[in-house]
Amino acid sequence: MVQQVAVIGAGSFGTALANVLAEKGYRVDLFARRQDQADEINEHHTNKQYLPDVALHEGIHASVDIGQVVEGKKRVVIVTPSSAFRETLKAMRPHLEQDALLAHATKGFDIDTGQRMTQLMEEVLADFDPGQFAVISGPSHAEEVSLRIPTTVVAASRSQRTAEAFQDLLMAPYLRAYTSPDVIGTEIGGSLKNIIALGAGISDGLGFGDNTKAALMTRGLSEIVRIGVSLGASQMTFSGLTGLGDLIATCTSLHSRNYRAGYALGEGKSLSEVLAQMGMVVEGVRATKAAYKIARDQSIEMPITFALYGVLFEGKSPKTAVEELMGRRRIHEMEEVAEAVSLRWES
Repeated sequence: MVQQVAVIGAGSFGTALANVLAEKGYRVDLFARRQDQADEINEHHTNKQYLPDVALHEGIHASVDIGQVVEGKKRVVIVTPSSAFRETLKAMRPHLEQDALLAHATKGFDIDTGQRMTQLMEEVLADFDPGQFAVISGPSHAEEVSLRIPTTVVAASRSQRTAEAFQDLLMAPYLRAYTSPDVIGTEIGGSLKNIIALGAGISDGLGFGDNTKAALMTRGLSEIVRIGVSLGASQMTFSGLTGLGDLIATCTSLHSRNYRAGYALGEGKSLSEVLAQMGMVVEGVRATKAAYKIARDQSIEMPITFALYGVLFEGKSPKTAVEELMGRRRIHEMEEVAEAVSLRWES
């Protein structure tokens, strides 16, 4: 059994995961960016900014020294915003054990290159075997994990050994982990559901109903599948926890900062106002920009994503975006499926 684990990132989910591992008996070293946050975790066993009213296990030790956190660890879990991911990997690299297994739970893209997080890992940690890398994803609000509410996630890796290592690491009475070999699909589902959650929030903020949100989520899932398959993912992955499951949780819960940000946009607030009000990273904003570029460059049809891009970055009003979506040309519900299996009308 691995006795020591490093968790990189003391935000809400990183802290929740650290708490799960500490409750299982691991010594958890948690990297925090601010000294005052590290001091609070160590002295008071709380992280009130990200997980208010949650008592943290005393087995968590926080530090602002990333080298000290990762040194000697055979299991490392990275839970930082996508904007800090490359920088974090570079800071960790000199201190990592060569045989360490690394997983990330970051849902997003590198905005400059459009790369997924495991692609960044393969680039920055080029001297590691890609089979040492995994991604953890699924419908797992940190607030619920920290309250020991039953939750399921997926650990995906090119290597079955690595996926199962993180499955074993995470399994707890209230946290069940599955494995998958589809790294691409797991990352795409976890990242792009944040775009659709923004749209779901906008829909509710505009005062629309369940019909609208159900349509948005369903057609949004079609877009996620379309771009995911084009990038090499398995279509079946998007029917599982890291596709449909994560989409449902993120589009329907007030725990979701992407949903809350969308709701505020629907009420008429500007993007700058919303981001200032949130005080935390809204990954769907960056994901929209990245997915828009990929879809445009590869001629992938993603009308909901394009509409949200217009709202976020081009000053389009949410109501106008909805009107444009509703007025699009007539198509099959599942155009690609109809073409792939040669469906024909009977008359």
